[in-house]
Parts: sequence; structure tokens; C-alpha cells
Amino acid sequence: MPGGTASDRRTVSRRETLAAIAGIGGVALSGCVEFRSNASSGSGLSGTIDVRGSSTVFPLMRSMAEEFTADHDDVVINTTSTGTGAGFSDYFCAGTSDFNNASREIRQPEVEQCQSNDVEFLQLTLARDAITVIVNKDADFVDCLTVDELSSIWRTDGAERWSEVRSSFPDKEIARFGAADTSGTFDYFNTHVVGEDVEHTTDYQATEQDNNIRSGVEGNKYAIGYLGFSYYDPEAVKALGVDSGDGCVVPSLETASSGAYGVLSRPLYTYVAKSALKREAVREFARYALKRSTSEPLVADEVGYVPNSPELAGEEFTELNDTIWEVTV
Repeated sequence: MPGGTASDRRTVSRRETLAAIAGIGGVALSGCVEFRSNASSGSGLSGTIDVRGSSTVFPLMRSMAEEFTADHDDVVINTTSTGTGAGFSDYFCAGTSDFNNASREIRQPEVEQCQSNDVEFLQLTLARDAITVIVNKDADFVDCLTVDELSSIWRTDGAERWSEVRSSFPDKEIARFGAADTSGTFDYFNTHVVGEDVEHTTDYQATEQDNNIRSGVEGNKYAIGYLGFSYYDPEAVKALGVDSGDGCVVPSLETASSGAYGVLSRPLYTYVAKSALKREAVREFARYALKRSTSEPLVADEVGYVPNSPELAGEEFTELNDTIWEVTV
């Protein structure tokens, strides 16, 4: 195939995306990235759109915003990685942002906060992710862990040394790097891996910036971490297979899409405030995001997630248009 295989092109595209995100630096990931195009589209759209929330969804929404503003030069989209929970509590449900990206569904306390501030919302699915457990590339003693073994590493009062996880592992202290408790990835991992009846350990390096998780694991032979698949770089760290009960499965777009990856495969969302849909720029960007959510070149090759099925995107597009009609008549 000219230009290399599809797998080769995906690896290069994702590597370029990771490099671009890393180049933005902490200001972008914890602060704000603004997309404004110099193109002259004559579209007639204008205005500012504020997007907060999940660091996992951030690279996908970043790419969508960049594309959209390339065609609409009078639209500014401010995208800020705050974490799912912080995005809901501090901005979206407080009524100060238009979209909140989320790597889990909105929780009841967040729904109640939104209701108390008269914030009605619509949930839109953007992609599917494989939460990826990573270790150092020199950690040749481990290639796969069961969900129970992962729980033993990440729960409060769990294993402190690798030999406590499995007797054949080295008697070395485990260094943990993971998502902060404001993150939807933290919430999902805590519920589906650590366990609903136990607490996630606080003895780890917590961050909202997935690149810091990756670099922390890269720098310590006995480290372990977890992050969204988009942030996994096979040249820097090793992805572990996970045994959810049916054997060891390595994370990939294919295993996440098929369901073979088990409990660590999850949907990714953005939530849009219904009141914001009264503004034409917000309406068109919401429609655009759903349309682009089915794009394999964008979602899979460039960013590294499983694209929406056309069927799901079509159903949600109909619901979005119905909601737009309700708020604009």
C-alpha cells in the first residue's frame, strides 16, 4: 500500500497528535486553547463557544474545534481541560460553559446542581475509548494483569510492592501514576476496576494531564499508570493486556470496538447546554461534532479512539435537531 500500511499511518498520526498536544504544554491542558481561523469562509457564523471538561476527550474536541474554525473564521472556540467532574461542578452546571466533555456519564449530584441553576442539557456520544494500563518498557516481568490484580495495586491498603501482586514479580516498590479524582477516567477506573465498595488509593501521583502520567511511567522501571488510549505512545511505554475474565486482551481500537477489551472499554461524551443551542454557532458546532464523530481518519487515525457508528450518530443527530427546534421556536 503506498505510503505504508493503515496501522503505520495511524501510529504516525497519533504520534504527531501526541507531540502537538505535548507542545501546547501545561497552559493548554490546564488552561485554555483558543481556535480562531484566518480563513475567510463567508459562513456568517460568529461568536465564542466555551468548552470544558475531560482531558480524555480534549484531543478529539481540540481537533474538531480546529477544523470547525478553519471554515468559520468569526467563531472562537475556547477548549479547556479541567477534568470531567470539575468541568461539571465548576463551569457547566454553574451555567458558565456551553459544552462539558466527559469520559463518564453525568452523576446524579451533578444533575441536581444543573437543575438548581436551570441548566438543561443534552448528552452526545463522540467516540469509544480503551483505558490503557501502562508500565515502563523495561518492565519485562509483566505483560498482563487481571482486573483483581489491578484492583490490588490501586485500592487503599493494597499492594505496595510488585511481589505482593504476584510472587514471581520483583520485590520492588510500585510507583503509581494516575488520574486525579476530578477526572472521569478516575471515576470510571475506580468503579470498574478498583471496585465500588473500596476506595482508590491516595498513594500515587495524581494529575489531570495524561502526558504527565505517561512521562512518569516512562521514567521509572517499576511504575504503573492508566490513561486514555489516545495518550498511549508505544515508543515511550508498554501497554499491558487486561484479563477481565476471558483471557488477556491488549487494548486497541479493534478490541475496544468489539467489546473484547472488557471493562476498560467505555464511551466518551460531550454535554451541551440546551440554552446555548439558541446561538447559531453553538448549534452548528454541535451538529458538526456529531457528524465528525463517525470519521475514521479523524477519530481513529488522528486522535486514537473508536469512531461512532453511523447508526448511533444518526439517532443522536435526530435528537439534537429536535432539541434545537424546541429551544428556538
